[in-house]
Amino acid sequence: MKIEENGKYDAYKAFGIDQDIFEFGEKALSNLESRFKQVDLTAEKNQLRVIRAMQENKVSSECFNGSTGYGYDDYGRTTLEKVYASIFHTEDALVRPQITCGTHALALALMSNLRPGDELYSPAGKPYDTLEEVIGIRPSKGSLAEYGITYAQTDLLPDGTFDYENIPKKINSRTKLVTIQRSKGYQTRPTFSVKQIGELISFIRGIKPDVTIMVDNCYGEFVEDFEPSDVGADMVVGSLIKNPGGGLAPCGGYICGTKDCVENAAYRLTSPGLGKEVGASLGILNTFYQGLFFAPIVTASALKGAIFAANLYEQLGFSVVPNGSEDRHDIIQAVKLGSAKGVEAFCQGIQAAAPVDGYVVPEPWDMPGYDDPVIMAAGAFVQGSSIELSADGPIRPPYAVYFQGGLTWPHAKLGILKSLQSLRDAGCLPELPSLD
Repeated sequence: MKIEENGKYDAYKAFGIDQDIFEFGEKALSNLESRFKQVDLTAEKNQLRVIRAMQENKVSSECFNGSTGYGYDDYGRTTLEKVYASIFHTEDALVRPQITCGTHALALALMSNLRPGDELYSPAGKPYDTLEEVIGIRPSKGSLAEYGITYAQTDLLPDGTFDYENIPKKINSRTKLVTIQRSKGYQTRPTFSVKQIGELISFIRGIKPDVTIMVDNCYGEFVEDFEPSDVGADMVVGSLIKNPGGGLAPCGGYICGTKDCVENAAYRLTSPGLGKEVGASLGILNTFYQGLFFAPIVTASALKGAIFAANLYEQLGFSVVPNGSEDRHDIIQAVKLGSAKGVEAFCQGIQAAAPVDGYVVPEPWDMPGYDDPVIMAAGAFVQGSSIELSADGPIRPPYAVYFQGGLTWPHAKLGILKSLQSLRDAGCLPELPSLD
């Protein structure tokens, strides 16, 4: 099978991609038309949801003016938080550049809504690596454990679903806050759908109606046409350099939820007595607004890349989570490569497709917040932005790599083909299946 398409292969050849790898990708794409149409339909619904929220809250050019110093009476900041609350159907929202990353947003939500003697509970098993030090699973200065806040969890069942039989055994009089991590993190479990999260929330409410429930929404925003806050979560938390920033937000995070939960977080972020009233926006609000506007379409591009990667690597015999035909609930694609060499080669291929620092060769290193060496490929316009084309993973068994992002579908496609080429060049790619 030879695919010419008016010399399209020549454009990929310039990136060092072998013709049979290119043709392997084109063959896979010919079977993905219906999947991509569904992604586009969800993006269309979410795009209209964002526009409607902006209209309802009367976004104007005045909203793009920045503030300095204390940031009193920042009209654009206040309006943006109303927009987020409208999109996520919550009472209030905290959307700030002072929130440095997703881990910071989660730590802020936890530390502001828990008190000494309370217990934090996860019915979704082990949290993401960087939260282990926040909680105190791994000792760290300033952890919840240092403030007398305990932690309990119920591991997932072998198939990655919730252990409803054992969850009630861990909920007690001290259980103050339940945290549910939507995405898989550095695990190879399935990501939870909003429907699954809603069922779990209803189950927990039946045991303890007054418990606060927080969902780590990182990587899941705009993947479906509704959010965990629509199914009972008291807080949804995430990063603006992931899905909702649309690749334009240069920093920031959000907490959307009940008025009490958001107010607690605001007082922790700034100071008791000040809360949401202060916090300069420093002239970057226009990127927050425009990034949010683009977010549904950018998320769709990343989803197409994830679906494409799952199908290619599955055909090559690699274990992929989710598989090539499963519904998607986040933008992350896990691929078990079976060796440290394979993880490194994959990430180096992604880096080689980057518009920024494409000449750099990533290597594993002892990254802050992680217990194992981690390799990260991210030639991004915003440092660490994982809505941009990126891949990373800890150097530990089962040697899985986590691919995500792509501001445009063509860039995601290029990155995936480059990852295959890099694996081949490293001697880690099996023979391609027949294209006949």
